[in-house]
Amino acid sequence: MPPPDQPDVILIGGGIMSAHLGAMLRCLDPRLSIHVYEAGAALARESSDGWNNAGTGHAGLCELNYTPPPARPGAPVDIAKAVEIFARFEQSKAFWSYAAARGLAPHPAAFIRRLPHLSFARGEAAVAFLRARFAALSVHPFFCRMAFSTEREVIRRWAPLLVEGRNAEPIAATRSEDGTDVNFGELSRQLLAWLGAQEDCRVFTAHRVTRLRRAHAGWDVTVQAATSGESRGVRARFVFVGAGGGTLPLLQTTGLPVAQGLGAFPIAGQWLVCDHPAVVDRHFAKVYGPPPPDSGALGGPHLDARQLHGQRVLLFGPFATWTTKFLHHTGRASDLPYSLRPHNLGTLLRTGLHNRVLVRFLVQQATQRMADRLHALREFYPAARAEDWRLVDAGIRVQALKRADAGRLSFGTEVVTAPDGSLAALLGASPGASISAPIALQVIRTCFPDRLRTPAGQARMKAMIPSYDVALPDAVAHYDPLAYDRGNLLGLHPPA
Repeated sequence: MPPPDQPDVILIGGGIMSAHLGAMLRCLDPRLSIHVYEAGAALARESSDGWNNAGTGHAGLCELNYTPPPARPGAPVDIAKAVEIFARFEQSKAFWSYAAARGLAPHPAAFIRRLPHLSFARGEAAVAFLRARFAALSVHPFFCRMAFSTEREVIRRWAPLLVEGRNAEPIAATRSEDGTDVNFGELSRQLLAWLGAQEDCRVFTAHRVTRLRRAHAGWDVTVQAATSGESRGVRARFVFVGAGGGTLPLLQTTGLPVAQGLGAFPIAGQWLVCDHPAVVDRHFAKVYGPPPPDSGALGGPHLDARQLHGQRVLLFGPFATWTTKFLHHTGRASDLPYSLRPHNLGTLLRTGLHNRVLVRFLVQQATQRMADRLHALREFYPAARAEDWRLVDAGIRVQALKRADAGRLSFGTEVVTAPDGSLAALLGASPGASISAPIALQVIRTCFPDRLRTPAGQARMKAMIPSYDVALPDAVAHYDPLAYDRGNLLGLHPPA
């Protein structure tokens, strides 16, 4: 038995990424002792919480930013990113099915449900692009069940709010019945509850990790208890930093080369929320529109049906707003200023200069009035009434800025590691939660390769993610839309 202050693995952050990595590592090697440290008073309250993300099971079915318009008129739409995201989301579903069957996440109905995904376009140019996107996607096995229509009565059946009160402008939509709505907070809590019940594993809340320092074999981790303010040291051979916006400050304490020149810029979000039954009961879909032309790769606005805390609601947005905090609940106004260093100041300034259009867009978003937000909503739902909607603060997305990118923004999710594989950290956001199982698998491949070299390790990983060792072209050839839901493990069987 390891000493209580010397676990094999420390996971920082009690959200979706630590939950997946901890559960997968423990299943891969049941001898591992694992500690999880969460700064907040409860688990998965930051970016993983249902109110702080769209809950979209990102699979490329509706997200137009994964299939950008071609550079030349008439050129085919590039679907490579959508195909990649779909394949990786299938791996997450595979692990969730395994978790449901083995008791790691025993209540799947609480965290995932079937929900159609729609892409919506208005105006001749947007309709033409959506038609071209559908033509490119629908011939691929992943998207062959997708439907397209410009007929208002068809779109009315799919999502009546999109048509109600609309003028005669051209509109179009695609629809996939294979979409999902995922409560990543609930999924995280189920996985972490299972992990914390395993021998030699502990899950701590209200414990903030404040420092990481190299040790002879691994890392010395300083942990501060929120209630008493006392700090203590813990040593582990491997550390994973999955602390969302809190990742950068911790990386800066490591002295690792990856932290040199690394900066971060926080973008807070807000939703328009409706819980009026007369409206909510008429919309059962996630509907994504095109990203605004000056928004970079932030993604487009969307009108989402959600099931949160036992109540159906509609969310529209998100709208960006200004903050200097890196975390919604446990962050501090001093987070951004305290993250500035001589080695990363140039990175932030260079990024701002190279992305002036995006900066203007963020300023416009942060200064808009409620009337402006309602105007954006009415582009989706023309008959929306102001009295049915309220503004709610959502999560904070911290964009990592790297010196090597020379001012270019690369939105997405990235894992960085220490040269010896003793530490890994997650940077970025969307589609992070949806591909949390493949991200955990990536960390395991890089930092625990010996666990995958034995027949026993390969068999255990194959049970968790059957396609873990299958290249993308082969995954396409062997795709089965029901492969990971036989036996109704997740309750996602298509309607008869």
